[in-house]
Amino acid sequence: MFSHSQAKGTARSQGSQHLRTVLGEGTHWTGDILAGPEGLRVEGTLEGNIQCQGDVVVAAAGLVKGTIQARRLTILGRVEGVLKVETCLEILDSGRFEGEVELGTLIVDEGGILQGTCVHRSAAQAAKEPAPLAPRRDERFADLTTPVRSFDKSRF
Repeated sequence: MFSHSQAKGTARSQGSQHLRTVLGEGTHWTGDILAGPEGLRVEGTLEGNIQCQGDVVVAAAGLVKGTIQARRLTILGRVEGVLKVETCLEILDSGRFEGEVELGTLIVDEGGILQGTCVHRSAAQAAKEPAPLAPRRDERFADLTTPVRSFDKSRF
């Protein structure tokens, strides 16, 4: 019985190792945050940009106003701005997002709010790449080797 609950605690502590950086509740941060692959959890207020190689979690009490670039983003609180999410954006039942997002996949729980524009990552990449130029065929100049006929103005 003791070893079983200890195993649960061990699993829980291993899961929390993915998010080593925490902006605690009641904290107000103005500026940019660069986070590594360990991830970031925002429980306070952030006005600025987040660039993270790992996962970002905005807790229920969290508020972010700015740009977030992350591998995966989970929103339980509120986010306003521009998102670039490599894999998955997940908006849970208490989460609210307003702005523009470029993402791989989207999960919105019942009660979660997404207000703004959402572009799938492959579509966004295709829009950034210029379209190949194809020669346009103009029917008016189909055959330039044929001599141009003159017409008699007196007939009109």
